[in-house]
Amino acid sequence: MRDASRTMVVLAGCVVVMSVSCALARTSYKRVDVYTTARDTNDRLTPHNPLTFQFLPQPDESHPAIMLDPSKTFQVIEGFGGALTDAAAETYYRMPEKSRREILNAYFNPETGIGYSLCRTHINSCDFSSEGYAYADVPGDTNLEHFSIEHDRQFRIPFIKEALAVSGNGFKLFASPWSPPAWMKTNNDMLHGGVLRPECRQTWADYFVRFIRAYEKEGIPIWGVTVQNEPMAVQRWESCIFSASDERDFVRDYLGPTFERSGLSKAAIIIWDHNRGIMYQRAKTVYDDGRASKYVWGMAFHWYVGDHFDNVRLVHDAYPDKKLLFTEGTPGSFDGERLADWQWGETYARSMFNDLNNWAVGWVDWNVILNERGGPNHTGNYCMATVIADTATGTITYTNSYYYIGHFSKFIRPGARRIVCSSNLDDFLATAFLNPDETVAVVVMNPKDRPVKFRVWIDGKAAAATSPARSIMTLVLKP
Repeated sequence: MRDASRTMVVLAGCVVVMSVSCALARTSYKRVDVYTTARDTNDRLTPHNPLTFQFLPQPDESHPAIMLDPSKTFQVIEGFGGALTDAAAETYYRMPEKSRREILNAYFNPETGIGYSLCRTHINSCDFSSEGYAYADVPGDTNLEHFSIEHDRQFRIPFIKEALAVSGNGFKLFASPWSPPAWMKTNNDMLHGGVLRPECRQTWADYFVRFIRAYEKEGIPIWGVTVQNEPMAVQRWESCIFSASDERDFVRDYLGPTFERSGLSKAAIIIWDHNRGIMYQRAKTVYDDGRASKYVWGMAFHWYVGDHFDNVRLVHDAYPDKKLLFTEGTPGSFDGERLADWQWGETYARSMFNDLNNWAVGWVDWNVILNERGGPNHTGNYCMATVIADTATGTITYTNSYYYIGHFSKFIRPGARRIVCSSNLDDFLATAFLNPDETVAVVVMNPKDRPVKFRVWIDGKAAAATSPARSIMTLVLKP
């Protein structure tokens, strides 16, 4: 049965590749639009003169080249975005109205901004909340009679609604719990780890459904959920431990069946939501159990302990029918004196290139906005963010991370397929995607302190380009 299933997948893949190839047979790319962000310049997602193609049947081994083959396609992109936390929402509403409009357009407008299309929020409080809270705080309320999302109506729900309105066609939103209510846990505390009480497993599964339905009533659809944020970390903030077998059993016996009974079968259930290091072991434990695996859309992962990019590919290779999604990363503790450092964007991009080239279907930053302290955060865990908003002065600081992420999110749209993108430069990172409108978006990063001349080669022709020192570029091939 397993071999037959894989054969069907391969056959379906052949149909897709054949249809893409046929479409490309009719597509002749004539020009390349160029957008650049570079250190020591004013270029920030800046458009430059388009490039044209010249006949070149054979690339030169000694000349740097990015070689493309859109007839070979891989994963389909869900989107790019960031986390819409309590901290982000509260910071947003403490800014002047003009600044608020600017922030929303910068992130969510696909024309004038970077077009975020996949975002994350949280169930109950997280560290980036001004206080700890749960939606059902009455101990023993197993029927959730006191369940209420009233807390979120002050900042977070209005913020998400405004973002959805600016985005035009909306964006996918998934939610992650940092902790169940204290009374559902063995340590009677939302903080400092603890474990979900066995007798509360069904109530906790029901809690997910109540959250999704409550947000739906507010006009905010929830695309999916992760089972637990960072399930192997005992933190001084909201946290809860799920071993691999605990997560498997909860999904198999409670969360999956509860979603099914509640008409939420289409909601994505996503496991792990922690670092890349042991993600294969988590995948194996859940996916090798067919009764659990059938409920799981895929696996989420973070970047905080080592790179381990190969582990992302290994999970895909072993379980190619399951999706992979990067769901959180921030480059470090808040440092207001270093907001202009160029390393921030390069850190993001290095992860994005490697995760996407190893089969991730999307990439989601941590807080979209934080204040001038890197908060608010009720446990003092102040962090960097892509955009820092000074609530005292109304000043908005776009770190270069915003532009580096934008080189992906603005030009690689939901539904895009990764294509063959082969580079003959070891330090010249590159990836490429075929968009639904048949444009090809190629993103390249030059981390060197000198410019690099290279060619973009496709189907017997090439366009010559120059990547400035310490830069990222997006090249959009158009018919």
